Amino acid sequence: MAERLVISIDAMGGDNAPDAIIEGVKIASDKNPEVFFLLFGDEDEISRLARQNQLNEKCYKIYHTDQVVKPDEKPSAAVRYGRESSMWKAIFAVRTGEASAVVSAGNTGALMAMSKICLGTMAGVDRPAIAAIMPTQKPNKDVIALDLGANAECNATNLVEFAIMGSVFRRIVYGEKRPTVALLNIGSEETKGREEIKQAAAILKRNKDKVNYVGFAEGHDIGTGHTDVIVSDGFSGNVALKSIEGTAHMVKNMIKTYAKKSVLAWLAVPLILPTYLRLKKRVDPRRYNGAMFLGLNGISVKSHGGADAMGYSFAVESAINLVRNDLCEKIRIDLEDIIFSDEDAQL
Repeated sequence: MAERLVISIDAMGGDNAPDAIIEGVKIASDKNPEVFFLLFGDEDEISRLARQNQLNEKCYKIYHTDQVVKPDEKPSAAVRYGRESSMWKAIFAVRTGEASAVVSAGNTGALMAMSKICLGTMAGVDRPAIAAIMPTQKPNKDVIALDLGANAECNATNLVEFAIMGSVFRRIVYGEKRPTVALLNIGSEETKGREEIKQAAAILKRNKDKVNYVGFAEGHDIGTGHTDVIVSDGFSGNVALKSIEGTAHMVKNMIKTYAKKSVLAWLAVPLILPTYLRLKKRVDPRRYNGAMFLGLNGISVKSHGGADAMGYSFAVESAINLVRNDLCEKIRIDLEDIIFSDEDAQL
């Protein structure tokens, strides 16, 4: 088993656990038969679901745990009292080297806290960041955004680290040699924004050979597809993410409401259905499931808590892809080469 790629699964985390988790593992396993899975949780339930989904007995091992981190549990309490939980044990398997990555749909704060304590942060990284992939208005272009909630406040050095990690993440996921990176700001002019954002911009400009920094981006630029990576503090990033999600739901519901009231809309269904189905597939949130905690000494992937089996399988495949492409080592190499001035060290 040591020669195989091994993924650790928190089978009890998430709104639809363990049913959707095991079914999602089955989908990912069928696509990646060489991958071995460690399943942490209620052994009886997992065994039943594994048989029900016809999961190959040679591709998984179950570790029984009685304890589960609750969705509303405070991260501090989860860390203090959850050392026997499926989440902690799944993460710990990465720390011991038994697995190469962990995937959980459980409590985000608890997963971040446990992952940081259990795996530790990389040398040269002050704080890890949550990165995710989002669709843009360009048909074949996605954007990577970070931080999306791990760090409410950040200094210039943090933002520079996020830019480096996001750039490496982009190169791995899309195979791009020089992805463009922008800092989220309240305007594109160099004089605008908080001091730490302007300081981060100055550092990135001095390191153009390492990070392809292209300047500031505003909120409406996130969905245009003009920039490959958008970097911000966790507070701004999370607000932007939730605003985008809320707007998407609003537009979807408005279309349904007005379409039901229009006879012409119903008559036009045969004409617009193919376009609608392509659009639906393009923006299907399941395809973008799996946020990555960047900056840790190990790969920890957060699935959306309400993900169904298909959505969870995408999170698992994301973890597999990051392991295969040696994400952590590539981030370490880029961090080592970044140039900070004496003044930057005081930021």
